Amino acid sequence: MRLTLRVWRQKNADAEGAMSTYEVDGISSDMSFLEMLDTLNEELILKGEDPVAFDHDCREGICGACSLVINGDAHGPERTTTCQLHMRSFEDGDTIDIEPWRASAFPVIKDLVVDRSAFDRIIQAGGYITAPTGSAPEAHATPVPKPDADFAFEHAECIGCGACVAACPNGAAMLFTSAKINHLNVLPQGAPERETRVLDMVAQMDEEGFGGCTLTGECATACPKGIPLMSITGMNKEWLRAARKAKR
Repeated sequence: MRLTLRVWRQKNADAEGAMSTYEVDGISSDMSFLEMLDTLNEELILKGEDPVAFDHDCREGICGACSLVINGDAHGPERTTTCQLHMRSFEDGDTIDIEPWRASAFPVIKDLVVDRSAFDRIIQAGGYITAPTGSAPEAHATPVPKPDADFAFEHAECIGCGACVAACPNGAAMLFTSAKINHLNVLPQGAPERETRVLDMVAQMDEEGFGGCTLTGECATACPKGIPLMSITGMNKEWLRAARKAKR
């Protein structure tokens, strides 16, 4: 396959960025998208040019680090992570636009790499359980109804990639935050901090500068792990419940 790549290049956080065009040839349809970028970078290095900086880690669809906007879609045309996207999803001769996440809360560090530490600060605000557990408890010591366990597991699948933010026209982080809140709030271990968790995490989310949610649903459509849109509704109910209780 021969492809034309239009890639966002930005030397650092303070520099002006722009799209640069590259031609790559000999791309196998069996390559992953990141392997294709590796091929491009090998060619750039041989020419003495600066390779394209992009994030990646596991390359197994687990960590979510490989975050790219491809032809306007978060993670590309398939509902998966960028590292699991293969070049068979494209045609010979295609032009592919490759950009970083676009959100004021995710500033560009270099080229396609963005700073997603805003997510870390939302987690630090309450996405944890502080009750000391000691050694691992016996599996059946704390019964959890199966619907609650299934609900918790569904939301625990969030890998924090930020596709929801990148896909949202408002740059909202509601799907990510709701997944982290709902995952813990439904479990008995998370009950002692149920109210403070949702109030603190939502407050931190707002402080980070993410946009407001208008329920367009683009976040759930782009999520590679299938976090449902109704997760946001669940978080809103939790927040209203906690806010009313805090006023008493």
